[in-house]
Amino acid sequence: MPTTASCSAVIPHWNRRDLLESLLPNLREQTTPFHEIIVVDNGSTNDSADFAGHRGARVIRLQQNLGFAAAVNRGIKEASGDWIAILNNDVLLDPDWLARLTNAAESQQAHFAAGKTLRFDDSTIIDGTFDEVSRGACACRCGAGKPDSPLWNEPRRIRIAPMTAAIFRRDLFEVVGLLDERFISYMEDTDFGIRCSILGIAGIYVPSAVARHRGSSTLGAWTIDTVRSISRNQVLLAAKHFGSQPRWPILVGQLLWGLLALRHARGVAWLAGKIDGWRTVRTWQGIATSADAVRVILETSEDEIFQLGVKTGFDAYWRAYFWLSRRR
Repeated sequence: MPTTASCSAVIPHWNRRDLLESLLPNLREQTTPFHEIIVVDNGSTNDSADFAGHRGARVIRLQQNLGFAAAVNRGIKEASGDWIAILNNDVLLDPDWLARLTNAAESQQAHFAAGKTLRFDDSTIIDGTFDEVSRGACACRCGAGKPDSPLWNEPRRIRIAPMTAAIFRRDLFEVVGLLDERFISYMEDTDFGIRCSILGIAGIYVPSAVARHRGSSTLGAWTIDTVRSISRNQVLLAAKHFGSQPRWPILVGQLLWGLLALRHARGVAWLAGKIDGWRTVRTWQGIATSADAVRVILETSEDEIFQLGVKTGFDAYWRAYFWLSRRR
């Protein structure tokens, strides 16, 4: 039975007006209409904000680029729907995406839900499904780069919903809190998922809800800024949640990720991110988390990464990581 719950779309945006030209009409095609469409403009230097307003979106204008987390938080505070869809500006949704997610989440009393996201340029390849996180403080976008297959058509409970395209109960943010703006951009959804898991809050993966993602359209996948931000935020994630966890997997995970960055000619950006992260966490006060709860979450999540690798094949990073760090 179709749900009567309302959903607000929150879209953080910076400069790429061409992406809004595709996305905003696409959102109007949903079989279950969005209650409202909120574009949070992160200080664009072009006419993106004006364009969004003229196309019927509610526009929140920030004076400068404060990052993904701050923009999403501003949108959440202003949203009035029962559900909040957090959407990258470079996704396109199948017409029944919202209906399938909200119906499944309401019927299963889930707190959040994510669907299957395919690559925009090749719909036979997975862009992302749900996320997991390793004891090495590296997030895994499960299925990314793999051929679509029946494995990815199995609904399931999930810990972490990638905020590329996902929905969240509005009152969830009152319980768990908003996104941690210290992450600025990248891995804020991993942090949020860990915080949900510590409280015993889970979501669902609904593979019949399909989106298509251009991928890293604003900053790029292996640009200097992207690598530096991810490298920095891995340090923040570890400092916030991994304080009493084994050090060896963290060392292995981070050094291997550094080698991966070096292979993409981004070794300096990786090192700069680590230094920035260490400097940032030195200013933090009173970091506290449940060591036992986090240990169980990380071990279970890492086991899921491993089992998916067994079924679909390991890429070089995860093969090396598990060879060096796998629990005996």
